[in-house]
Amino acid sequence: MASGLPLRHPAQGFNASQQLIKSDRGGMLTMSDDNVMMKQIVGTHAPDGREVDVAPLLHLVEDILKRATLQIDTTLTTSQAHAELDDKAQQINFVSMIDALTYTIDRISCEIAYKALSGTDAHATTLSIFNMLTSYSWDAKLVLTLAAFALNYGEFWLLAQIYSSNQLAKSMAILRQLPNIMEHSGSLKPRFEAINNLIKVMMDVARCVVEFKDLPSSYISNEVTALSTAIAHIPTAVYWTIRSVVACAAQITGLTTMGHEFSVSTTEAWELSTLAHKLNNILEHLRKQLVTCYQHIDERRSIETFQMLRNLFEMIHIDNMKVLKALIYAKDDIQPLIDGFSKKRVHLDVLRRKNVLLLISGLDISNDELSILEQIYNESRQHGTRLDSQYEVVWIPVVDHSVQWSDPMKNRFESIQSAMPWFTVYHPSLIEMAVIRFIKEVWHFRNRPILVVLDPQGKVVCPNALHMMWIWGSNAFPFTSLREESLWREETWRLELLVDGIDPVILNWIKEGKYIFLYGGDDIEWVRKFTKNARAVAQAARIPLEMVYVGKSSKRDKIQRVMDIIVAEKLSYMWPDLTMIWFFWTRLESMLYSKIQLGKLDDHDPMMQEIKKLLSYDREGGWAVLSNGSNVVVNGHSTTVLPALIEYDLWKDQVPDKGFDSAFHDHHLKLHDISHPCCRFDFPMTTGRIPHTMKCPECNRAMEKFSTFLCCHDETIPDVLFQ
Repeated sequence: MASGLPLRHPAQGFNASQQLIKSDRGGMLTMSDDNVMMKQIVGTHAPDGREVDVAPLLHLVEDILKRATLQIDTTLTTSQAHAELDDKAQQINFVSMIDALTYTIDRISCEIAYKALSGTDAHATTLSIFNMLTSYSWDAKLVLTLAAFALNYGEFWLLAQIYSSNQLAKSMAILRQLPNIMEHSGSLKPRFEAINNLIKVMMDVARCVVEFKDLPSSYISNEVTALSTAIAHIPTAVYWTIRSVVACAAQITGLTTMGHEFSVSTTEAWELSTLAHKLNNILEHLRKQLVTCYQHIDERRSIETFQMLRNLFEMIHIDNMKVLKALIYAKDDIQPLIDGFSKKRVHLDVLRRKNVLLLISGLDISNDELSILEQIYNESRQHGTRLDSQYEVVWIPVVDHSVQWSDPMKNRFESIQSAMPWFTVYHPSLIEMAVIRFIKEVWHFRNRPILVVLDPQGKVVCPNALHMMWIWGSNAFPFTSLREESLWREETWRLELLVDGIDPVILNWIKEGKYIFLYGGDDIEWVRKFTKNARAVAQAARIPLEMVYVGKSSKRDKIQRVMDIIVAEKLSYMWPDLTMIWFFWTRLESMLYSKIQLGKLDDHDPMMQEIKKLLSYDREGGWAVLSNGSNVVVNGHSTTVLPALIEYDLWKDQVPDKGFDSAFHDHHLKLHDISHPCCRFDFPMTTGRIPHTMKCPECNRAMEKFSTFLCCHDETIPDVLFQ
């Protein structure tokens, strides 16, 4: 016992401790006007401006209290414990800070012990502690008091843990009646559990209060309601936590002065549980405000990062490292990429001064897209070092951070990542929310994959090269918008534009000068009539004709059923793989999107008008394109092409004079002028760039604009990817 404390008879000490318990109970139940009490506490607060970094001290207190329990956590080894403590303690000026605060901590410790023995009212004891700490901030008051409590509480349990094997500890333990207390540990277990529960919530409140103090002032101020509300409640939180410290100290003092009889003869468990309940309510309120504060900070940081990204792409750089770090991962502490070839983690340096193609998508990227992309990528690698050394692809997975990362999402991500031969981001969590916002707002990402091209200096040279990659493959290198415009200038309306890179059989037919019908739709009866009449006309006109069924851009299940019938009835040649059909329509759509991206959708370009017709016919039923070798003869809707074939007898006499091509074209044009099929284009909201206006490819008038709600059931994507 410290010198200067009054000598007391055990019975007198027992009565004093009982008086403390009773006064504590009465204080909590009768002091209904918390405002009066807190006004008294706030009146003691006169900080002198000193800044105390209490976080290291709190770590030390936490370490002491975590070990000073009836049941030590056996999963934490001694070496681990020392390593943790050493790591926390080795902070700048930590030792000098402890030297400066030791006197204050000892004073508080003695004050608590003295008041516990003298039976002082719990509120009075708490108030005296506040008077001792008047010049400190609220978080410092709390942590210093907890340190004082940890000093006595830790000593109590240190002796309890080692007295059986250490003679010095044994002698000291006898003075503190520890052998007697441990002998009755069974009956005391509920008491220690109640103390431990209260200590746990005390530490939770302390951590929460310190967190508020450590919030970055550059991103949040007292003008934020959540922070100002929390600041107003922190004095109350500190008061009741220190009040709980006094209550816990009273229990330990009672045990060491009166032994186990102190506990079994009182009902103080109710007091501890009541304090724990009150602190839990305070903690819950503070945590709600803290969550709101962090959301505000994240939003401010996100805005700052977003603006930084915008500025970064307007600047000139010597290489692409600043840009790539800002987009993928800014620090150097981890390797943020996976090499698709070796499957090993690598740093961003592997992309330095290279053309980088950022493949941006969600986890719903289709297997068709991956399959064709991989094919184009591998083909480009076979061209030699010219392309191989100059560009790299990096997959940027975009995942909603507000959605909890689940096992199905993890499995889907790992499945996609393992299949990609190019670089991929190690984990979607590396991509910050501000970067996702930038990708969506500036690069117009709307869930459909895009391929943003950065030159060796990190400048965006194409906002989405996926369209030109689908159309021209690796021939589009270096995938710039200038290259895209150049490739369009070289193109003409010919059959190769529609089927290039899909099926070499058709390319051979073109070389042989055959007539070729590409046709599509999902009406099997129309398919039967069309193929029958086309074959009959070819025989009558004595022209070599081949027919290829290319399906539709949607309704895969229905298209598969049509394909099965075509095979069974031997109606025509067709592509056996649905991926080839998907690629055919994706290339056609990419031609439209490419023109939209270049701002040349409604140019007076005959080739583009024909592509738009074909896409429109697909939305409105069947269609057919007839070519003579490479030259396209007719591009028509089902309602005009089939009648033109059926009415062969009406125009066959013109074949000798005009030739088959012109005769068929002219008769089809007459039917077209009579029927005037509607033109329609559907742009999913997931499409990044949707034109504000569009001219009809048939009549060149401005088309009407509608909003459509559509539900297709032929392709199922796991719901978990969109929750």
